[in-house]
Amino acid sequence: MASAGNPSTITASINFYVPPDNGVRAYIHTSADPVTGKREQNYSVAPHDMVIENVRGKEDEYTLDKVGFQFYRAPAKHTSFVEDEEIKKEYYPETIELYKKLTGASRVVIFDHTIRRYRPGETGVSPDKRQPAAQAHVDQTTKASIARVHRHLPAEDVPELLKKRFQIINLWRPINVPALEWPLALCDYRSVVPEKDALPVTLIFPDREGETYGVVHNPDHKWKYLRGMTPEEIVLIKCFDSIQDGSVAVFTPHTAFIDPSTPPDTPHRESIEIRALVFYD
Repeated sequence: MASAGNPSTITASINFYVPPDNGVRAYIHTSADPVTGKREQNYSVAPHDMVIENVRGKEDEYTLDKVGFQFYRAPAKHTSFVEDEEIKKEYYPETIELYKKLTGASRVVIFDHTIRRYRPGETGVSPDKRQPAAQAHVDQTTKASIARVHRHLPAEDVPELLKKRFQIINLWRPINVPALEWPLALCDYRSVVPEKDALPVTLIFPDREGETYGVVHNPDHKWKYLRGMTPEEIVLIKCFDSIQDGSVAVFTPHTAFIDPSTPPDTPHRESIEIRALVFYD
């Protein structure tokens, strides 16, 4: 529960999306400019101070369908997280079983993973130097989620899969040390106005386009975090749900942030996120 060293709430700055003027299509390039080292984009971000509640001791109150995210204690068998092929061979299978256990899904297809290791001064533009993602966002729009099914599943399976419920869910876990530095904030879907608060941004890859949501500031948002998440703890983050009738959370805005209560000399945050398509019979 909350204590002097484990505050019940903190106030911290969250970076929110500011769309381009005049209804221009927002975009960002996924590859950095070789000269500037920056990714070209035509929108901006603006920081706003938000109250973020520490839900340590109240984790069970938050479930995927109610709020869009869910915490769980699940020590991993694979713990090195160094070689991509080892991660795919060892960590993917155990993670698929965890997805199925926690969601009741019949089929889970992991389509990628990202390891982030905070290193002050690095930009994180290359895949091997990813830094915490410090802007409120949702990984996929509805359009992009459907495109992922077409991209990662056999063509003959797609029509039937799209007739039933499917989701995109990230599974995020700290590596090596508790994530006291650059923790993850998650927005309770019940406080979100989807059509106003989440706006599409085109991701321009070298060979294709994707689409993500930039999240604009809404003072009514209810932000949560689990302070000091350990490598034995995970959070499921719903990025998309094909059920959109108001009965369940459809997605979860989320972002890394600087926690003012983080002790000095805290070890640098390291984490892995798995992204998966989740299907139901």
